Amino acid sequence: MIVPRLAPRGVPPAPSVVRAAGLLVVAQGVAGLVVAAILMVRGVGGADQSVVNGLGTAIWFVVVGSGVFAAGWALMTGRRWGRGLAIFAQLMLLPVAWYVAVGSHQLLFGIPVGIMALCALGLLFSPGALRWAAGGDQPGPANAASGGPESR
Repeated sequence: MIVPRLAPRGVPPAPSVVRAAGLLVVAQGVAGLVVAAILMVRGVGGADQSVVNGLGTAIWFVVVGSGVFAAGWALMTGRRWGRGLAIFAQLMLLPVAWYVAVGSHQLLFGIPVGIMALCALGLLFSPGALRWAAGGDQPGPANAASGGPESR
C-alpha cells in the first residue's frame, strides 16, 4: 500500500477523522475511474448505440473521478483545499444515491453510496475536522506582514 506523506513541510498532519474521510473520497475517485475504464472499453467495443456517447461519458468520469481522487489524496496528506472538493462531491452523490435506490429500485447500489456519502460528510463536519479546516493548528496568530499563504 502506498502511504502518502502525512502533511506538507511545516504543517501538522491532519486529524484521523480527516484522513479517514480522505480514504473514503479516494475510494470514490477510484470507483469513478474504474467506471470510466469500463465505459471506454464498452464504447470502443461498440456496446453503446453511439461510440461518441460512450466515450464522452467515459471522459466525464475520468475528469470527475480524477478530481474526487485528488481531493481525497489531499485530505489524506493534510492539505486543506481537498475538503471543499470532497464536500461538494458528497453533496452531489446524495441525490445520485437517492435516484439509484428509489428511482431505479436498485437498493443494493443506492444505499451503500448514500451511506458512504453521509459518513464522509459526517467525518468532514466533525469538531476535529472543523478545527483543522479553520486552521486551529497553525502556530501563532495570523499576520498580514507575513508573506506565506497560510498567514491570513
